[in-house]
Amino acid sequence: MTATEPAASEAVATAPLPRPAPGATPPRTPLVARAAAEFVGTAALVAIVVGSGIQATDLTDDVALQLLANSTATVFGLGVLIALLGPVSGAHFNPVVTLAEWWTARRGGPGAGVGARELTVYVPAQIVGAIAGAVLADAMFGEPLVTWSTHDRSAGNLLLGEVVATAGLILLIFGLARTDRLRFAPAAVASYIGAAYWFTSSTSFANPAVTIGRAFTDTFAGIAPASVPAFIGMQLIGAAVGLALVAVIFMRGKTDAA
Repeated sequence: MTATEPAASEAVATAPLPRPAPGATPPRTPLVARAAAEFVGTAALVAIVVGSGIQATDLTDDVALQLLANSTATVFGLGVLIALLGPVSGAHFNPVVTLAEWWTARRGGPGAGVGARELTVYVPAQIVGAIAGAVLADAMFGEPLVTWSTHDRSAGNLLLGEVVATAGLILLIFGLARTDRLRFAPAAVASYIGAAYWFTSSTSFANPAVTIGRAFTDTFAGIAPASVPAFIGMQLIGAAVGLALVAVIFMRGKTDAA
């Protein structure tokens, strides 16, 4: 034992715990609280996406302005939700993020990780939350509470956009985790989604739960139920591509692994 070891031990013991964010679920928070955070966060996210879409179409007929309003509201809302609920559940709000974290933890990746128990609780909470958020947005704007969307999104170029959008999201989140910069997740993730609204043909759903929720509203942000399975399939492929990119780009050397 060297003379510096006790001091180092004390520094570790007294150092504040890092604030979790997507890709790093806090292990000491009760599971019911984490599930509630995922439900509320996903519901609020979908309410923001759908509600701002309805508001935009009520205010203007210009599709570009509608998308600008929709994306701007989503950026600010998502950033706030991640900052607020990240310390509770990790602020996934997205089954592919939860699945990717579970897979990474299974493979011995960094972070607290998500076990099978959390996986089976988080994903249903996210899906139910997304549906509730769409219904809530419709209710706030006097729309029918549930109307299946007629907005077809089945074109191949849109599906490719979902692969790109989801791969980029996973690369960002787990890249931040690999480089110990998850503290930037609220701003970074929200900024990426805002940009992906515009640079992807699909306007970046990148989230199976949100995709399902948006099928319940026949408004600006809706997606036809028939288009949902293909979108989710592409999002899962995008998640796999994103994890592969993380493994290659943030590859660890032998010293780091040790």
